[in-house]
Amino acid sequence: MSKQTHDNKHLTLDERKIIQTGIENRSKKIDIARTIGKDPTTIAKEIRKHRTFKPRNQFIYPSVCVHRQECGGCRKRCPRYEEIKCNKRDKSPGACNKCPSISKCHLDKYFYYAAYADEEYKTDLVDFREGINMTTLEVKKLAGILKPLLDQGQSLYQIKSSHKEIKQCIKTLYNYIEMGVFKEYGINNFSLKEQVNRKQFKNKYKKRKEPANYENHKYRDYLEFKEDNPEVPTTEMDTVLNSQSGPYIQTFYFEGSGIMIGFIHKEKTSESMAKTLDDLENKLGHDLYRELFSLILTDRGVEFEKVSLFEFNQEIGEFRTNIFYCDAYQSSQKPHVENTHNYIRDIIPNEIDMSNITQKDLDLIFSHINSTPRKSLKGKTPYEVFSFMMSTSDNPNRGKEILDLLNIQEIKRDEVILKPYLIKHNKNK
Repeated sequence: MSKQTHDNKHLTLDERKIIQTGIENRSKKIDIARTIGKDPTTIAKEIRKHRTFKPRNQFIYPSVCVHRQECGGCRKRCPRYEEIKCNKRDKSPGACNKCPSISKCHLDKYFYYAAYADEEYKTDLVDFREGINMTTLEVKKLAGILKPLLDQGQSLYQIKSSHKEIKQCIKTLYNYIEMGVFKEYGINNFSLKEQVNRKQFKNKYKKRKEPANYENHKYRDYLEFKEDNPEVPTTEMDTVLNSQSGPYIQTFYFEGSGIMIGFIHKEKTSESMAKTLDDLENKLGHDLYRELFSLILTDRGVEFEKVSLFEFNQEIGEFRTNIFYCDAYQSSQKPHVENTHNYIRDIIPNEIDMSNITQKDLDLIFSHINSTPRKSLKGKTPYEVFSFMMSTSDNPNRGKEILDLLNIQEIKRDEVILKPYLIKHNKNK
């Protein structure tokens, strides 16, 4: 029997696309290798090196131990801790693309994308074969762009999206910083925007009495409402605090645009939080208020539990808002407002005393947050997207006029600050 020969050449983008298709068809690595005339170990190394890691939601699934059902309260510190294995992910085909079980899978996942793998491969060629593909003058010029913006708390994605003259991809910039290319200009790993880590869920539940007034306002009712009214956008509502004694920031996140606004409160009560809606309705007018706040999704915190205060205008008794509540301990059902809180934490970390923060400070904070470009918005800022979405042919500036009413101003991209000194700097002016 003749032995198959291999060309020993580097993989091309077309060959990587065949690998991705093979993974999506759940083919074995040896079959993919035969298709493109490569050794099976080449395919295995390619997938393992260039697949993208997507961690599970550890807030919902903190433990995936094989002994979990047997032990009950499972922790990673347990000497018996052993994560569930998946042969399709860990052996063949080696990635989770189009896995038929993916919707029910609670494990960490890996995905292989041909275009990303090819871009990563080309970056490696430049970084490891030729050193850095920049002159000393180009390094100095790039550092001059990165340094002040990193000091303002901006991410590399945020900086690159605002500066088209930066030709390097995000991965290359990370590699250069890791290699110490910009060290003499004061840029190192500590300059990078830190990842915000959630506190690990301990899987401990307290018995909670189900309030009777949540009937017809539960998360399943919200899903039914959305099915019947898909055109109605959701506004997610939540609270941020650094101390149980206050003060408290009531936040609203507008679906689609990513705009977030916030209001300071001294009391954590339904009366105090509902008064914000009263003030907004008086300021915006009933029709515009209904356009922005007709559907609210929030959690079951004590500050939101009096449904009627939010649903009805208390002065005239007119219905104004459909409000629904996430299931208990399921903050992931309103993920957008939870994730956007990370930007608030960049400026107001947990250890900061919020007692001196004013509403004017909050308006400034949210103006900077809403002027930050997002990858999910294709490099646009929430301010830009909201302005576009709310404009009309009769009034192209309508979106900006609404944001003016909400005290949100557009900040130039290079002037965006996402660090605690934003507030101190503003007060010193």
